[in-house]
Amino acid sequence: MSTLDATRAELALVVLYLSKSEARDKICRAIQYGSKFLSNGEPGTAQNVDKSTSLARKIFRLFKFVNDLHALISPTPKGTPLPIILLGKSKNALLSTFLFLDQIVWLGRTGIYKNKERVELVGRISLFCWMGSSICTTLVELLKLAELARLSASMKKLEKELKNTDKYENEQYRTKLKQSNDRSLALVKAIMDAVVAVGLLQLAPKKVTPRVTGSFGFVSSLISCYQLLPSPPKSKAP
Repeated sequence: MSTLDATRAELALVVLYLSKSEARDKICRAIQYGSKFLSNGEPGTAQNVDKSTSLARKIFRLFKFVNDLHALISPTPKGTPLPIILLGKSKNALLSTFLFLDQIVWLGRTGIYKNKERVELVGRISLFCWMGSSICTTLVELLKLAELARLSASMKKLEKELKNTDKYENEQYRTKLKQSNDRSLALVKAIMDAVVAVGLLQLAPKKVTPRVTGSFGFVSSLISCYQLLPSPPKSKAP
């Protein structure tokens, strides 16, 4: 493959990535929380970027509550443990409620809906729903730690079998490694999002400051951006 062909392929992946509204939303989220970290709650350019980006992100989420509403009423895979089903459905219900209420907040921030006190109340309720969904996700990932332990044990066994070869050339090992990384990242992200929600709600203002909220939100956003990366096309054997 020539350099030009390689460049075209890489640009095609970038175009594919940026064509996703979810990817653009998470990039904006990284900008939003990065600005929150820089401003530390103080007035200035960084805080203005934080507020304007937060408002712009709400456009990306219009009618997005339908996705989790659909997941809520969809059947779960057979063999899924009951605690994971209940937590998963609770997460879908809470996240769908958050996204729906967030649209009312957007109407208030843009001046379409005039009742500021009610908008503030709806905003707090929506953030509590988001915090609840993050906690549910964290609990689901914690319940799946046994699966992560099994993956780790399986990978170690496979490493011994592939002792004299490059383990990263083995498709089975790469698949297990990806599954392990995905599980670990999902757990870390869920915990960080719960901390961000605590910061936005100011439930622990002395410990979870705007700077802490910004840093956790920024890292969580980068994880989301990474999770949305498209898989590169598999190269054909010569």
